Amino acid sequence: MNQLTNLSPADISAQHEQDAKDLTRILPASRKVYVQGSRPDIQVPFREISLTETPTGLGGEHNPPVMVYDTSGVYTDPNVQIDLNKGLPLVRQSWIDERQDTDTLSGLSSEFGQARLKDIRTADIRFAHIQNPRRAQAGKNVTQMHYAKQGIITPEMEYIAIRENQRQREGVDMRQHAGQNFGAQNLKEITPEFVRQEVAAGRAIIPANINHPECEPMIIGRNFLVKINANIGNSALGSSIDEEVAKMTWATRWGADTIMDLSTGKNIHETREWIIRNSPVPIGTVPIYQALEKVDGVAEDLTWEIFKDTLIEQAEQGVDYFTIHAGVLLRYVPMTANRLTGIVSRGGSIMAQWCLAHHEENFLYTHFDEICEIMKAYDVSFSLGDGLRPGCVQDANDEAQFSELKTLGELTHRAWEHDVQVMIEGPGHVPMHMIKENMDLQLEVCKEAPFYTLGPLTTDIAPGYDHITSAIGAAMIGWYGTAMLCYVTPKEHLGLPNKKDVKDGIITYKIAAHAADLAKGHPGAQVRDNALSKARFEFRWDDQFNLSLDPDTARSMHDETLPKEAHKSAHFCSMCGPKFCSMKITQNVRDYAQNQHNAKQSNDAETEVEAGLNAMKTAYQEHGQKLYHKV
Repeated sequence: MNQLTNLSPADISAQHEQDAKDLTRILPASRKVYVQGSRPDIQVPFREISLTETPTGLGGEHNPPVMVYDTSGVYTDPNVQIDLNKGLPLVRQSWIDERQDTDTLSGLSSEFGQARLKDIRTADIRFAHIQNPRRAQAGKNVTQMHYAKQGIITPEMEYIAIRENQRQREGVDMRQHAGQNFGAQNLKEITPEFVRQEVAAGRAIIPANINHPECEPMIIGRNFLVKINANIGNSALGSSIDEEVAKMTWATRWGADTIMDLSTGKNIHETREWIIRNSPVPIGTVPIYQALEKVDGVAEDLTWEIFKDTLIEQAEQGVDYFTIHAGVLLRYVPMTANRLTGIVSRGGSIMAQWCLAHHEENFLYTHFDEICEIMKAYDVSFSLGDGLRPGCVQDANDEAQFSELKTLGELTHRAWEHDVQVMIEGPGHVPMHMIKENMDLQLEVCKEAPFYTLGPLTTDIAPGYDHITSAIGAAMIGWYGTAMLCYVTPKEHLGLPNKKDVKDGIITYKIAAHAADLAKGHPGAQVRDNALSKARFEFRWDDQFNLSLDPDTARSMHDETLPKEAHKSAHFCSMCGPKFCSMKITQNVRDYAQNQHNAKQSNDAETEVEAGLNAMKTAYQEHGQKLYHKV
């Protein structure tokens, strides 16, 4: 793959080598494992984190490994040779073949796609192994929703059921709080039949374009684990194909469940091809961005014909879901006039400008059924865009926002009539006390179609920290029922995120999604928390690092002040030191109480604890009531 920046060949080579090491390095104490389904070609990946034994002084017990959901694809499988120039293994190819309801075309059918293939200027940046696309046979519908409504459990559905269960080893601590799920279902075990039912009812989607066979199946719905999306993409001011592919693989390494390519700069078509061919997760786009590029950025010059060709172009490349701003209606645009920040959605502003220029209804709305015909021919899911989302907390929950949401509910039903899968995009900037109203209204008017929200950001005063302001809202709305959270990076409102920003955004949103799963009482959600807390109490430092969402950062922060290997077995950290660690003191009290129990055969636990505390008090006084003393 050729770099499009001004780096020297030596710099490019060094960067490629470092990227390859970063992307394929296995996280500490981890190994890739696969759980087989009912057939040999259903191999579901997990990351297994091995743990050390509890120290002898604390019982000396074995701690079983913990299995965690893994989005990194084969990049972290040491048995697979990675070659970005060839793309990833075709996980779903045989499943698509055996359904016998698609045809392989003789070539690309979109005019723009054909033109790019003939353009010699793109030859040196083009993905070299482009396959002819597939399309549904005449009269056929190839969506996962269509199969589900027919009672068919596809291999994708079985794969997802295994993946969602995160099967744990015997002996893992499964205790957890009940949670509050606000009407969601908390099944002890996800079955393939349950997956089918949820997809058939429209409560969940499986984004899985027939032209993206490299994609490892996943599901988005409020009765499943909360998912996160990472946005990448070039702009007119910077980034290259190499950099965007690196961002994608970097994001999936740290836990992105889907990726949206929001490129608005040069070579959008070629950039997207490289990303899809190397992505183990679903890819989403906003097709209006590329359509706008085709008319040199003049919104008024957009036409349905240009947009239609763009949809076909991207569907044949393998895009799994499209953000379509079909709810920005002409009559809603004046509702934004008194807003503090107007229309902040790029797609929303493009369509509003087109509507006003032509004084016609949004062509995405008037041609919606035709869009559905395209979507179901490739199994592309809708992500119905919130083009009138609030851009500041002052504009939250206003007439424009909720009018559009009700129209999205109408469009959801129209898409379901075509058996096209749908999720609904949500805000935005919303103060904490106004968040639940968004979730409640969405469930009502969209009939439980999955909600997919950007945050929401809960305050507007923290540029540079908007990954935090938004994660607060994301955790809350995820708890209330949102199925997928779109990450926000520290660069939000400031600039194009780099590799570090992508990781920071991913980790922040993994925290928010996991916190939501805990609050809902999702079965098995607390396993990792229990394992890490036990490791913390037993001063198993390496296990603490390895069980964390970001082992590298956890270890480096610890080692800033206690770098020696001996410190990995110390019963303290640099916060409290060796004599004032609360967990060490608690262990001493517990040991004292146990000894007293053994000596007196007493069942009065409260008395024993009180005696232990008094003994510690005496020891404290004997040392001159000092927090620290020499030993």
